[in-house]
Amino acid sequence: MGVGVSGWRLAAAVARAGQLGVVSGTALDAVLARRLQRGDPGGHARRALEQLPLPGVAGRILARYFVPGGLAPRTPFRPVPRTALRHNQARAELTVAANFAEVYLAKEGHRGLVGVNYLEKIATASAEAAYGAMLAGVDYVLVGAGVPAQIPELLTELARQRPARLSVPVAGPDAGQEQHPLRFDPLAVFGAHRGPSRRPHLLAIVSSAVLAAYLVRSPATRPDGFVLEGADAGGHSAPPRGPLRLDEHGEPVYGERDRIDAAKVRALGLPFWLAGGYAGPRALAEAKAAGACGVQVGSAFALCEESDLRADLKREALARAVRGEMDVRADPNASPTGFPFKTAQLPGTLTEQDVYEGRRRLCDLGYLRTAYRTARGGIGYRCPAEPVEEYVAKGGRIEDTVGRRCLCNALTSTVGLGQTRAGGYAEAPLVTLGKDLGFLAHLLPAGAQGYSAADVIEHILAPS
Repeated sequence: MGVGVSGWRLAAAVARAGQLGVVSGTALDAVLARRLQRGDPGGHARRALEQLPLPGVAGRILARYFVPGGLAPRTPFRPVPRTALRHNQARAELTVAANFAEVYLAKEGHRGLVGVNYLEKIATASAEAAYGAMLAGVDYVLVGAGVPAQIPELLTELARQRPARLSVPVAGPDAGQEQHPLRFDPLAVFGAHRGPSRRPHLLAIVSSAVLAAYLVRSPATRPDGFVLEGADAGGHSAPPRGPLRLDEHGEPVYGERDRIDAAKVRALGLPFWLAGGYAGPRALAEAKAAGACGVQVGSAFALCEESDLRADLKREALARAVRGEMDVRADPNASPTGFPFKTAQLPGTLTEQDVYEGRRRLCDLGYLRTAYRTARGGIGYRCPAEPVEEYVAKGGRIEDTVGRRCLCNALTSTVGLGQTRAGGYAEAPLVTLGKDLGFLAHLLPAGAQGYSAADVIEHILAPS
């Protein structure tokens, strides 16, 4: 669900209803820092930070980011340290604390299950983010947008408070690539403290039975289960297999080779869930008939009352969808990752060409930037959504910059935490949804203005 749409309120509501509530783990450091600069309405973030079992960390974060009463309107947010291969103590503290706080609040006051969703593409933050969630007792970790082969051992080592290691790709000259070791030692970074109570379950989000079979062949890479995500799901999708073909609307064309063979995944012996157009009782029945434990649902919850999607965007999206005018496109160029990304065509968002062209390109959050080897042998960072001349000067291909949106800034704006620039320019939002919005016909009867997370669950669990 992008950044912050599935926040702690939504995850808690789903968990209280007896299902697995999942918070989005992307960019939680920026989300926490900006909530604090907004004055932390309700005191929720500060209440969670009081329980952080890392001596001195909460105090340093509050001293740096908390603004009593909140920043004055149109005042820029204070920046957070960007993810990188080199250790940064302030960044590590903020990342761990932010993930702890989000999961802590999602689990507060009930015994339901809570998970956290991460992107493999943001590997430089994986260890610190997961450790923070584990300190709060997260039950499940879900990882997509890549091949999460290193995450099983990472979670095992973190649960034991032992140094965890990852290999992060670094682009070399002539399209070559090397693996850079990344090490995170919780005791070295934070000193003696109470560690995680247990290792969470890992669900790998995959789009093919081939990838699932690859992950289960070794204990080192084997997850505890899978989410099989089809091309209709919101957010990032795996590109079609084979040469990329686009339809008349400029969207990737998926074929028979891209259909997930659930029977082959079932034969692997691990539990799995289906995702992408399954927000209804008939779809749930079909998933179970295929051997799935259940379904993963995103868009129906993204538009519900408890989600943190900006209220104006939610209203507009619902109104257009009810009128049958919502257009969700799989844009092959929007994401800096190179993965197709679903974009809801809404006014005032980066889907509009004039809004896109009116934004000065820059990369100051940097979650999706990648590392590369410089001409002098050092390590630099680049992003196809940064200024074109800067990206090309760093060895990037100019064709990779065409149409790229800064998802980091746009998605934080989508939950009301967008940055304000010099001169008063406010970052424009970008909404991601899945292709199938048919659930709204059941959740929004005539005259209804909205619906709750409980309504979504009741609809999906209704007799088919």
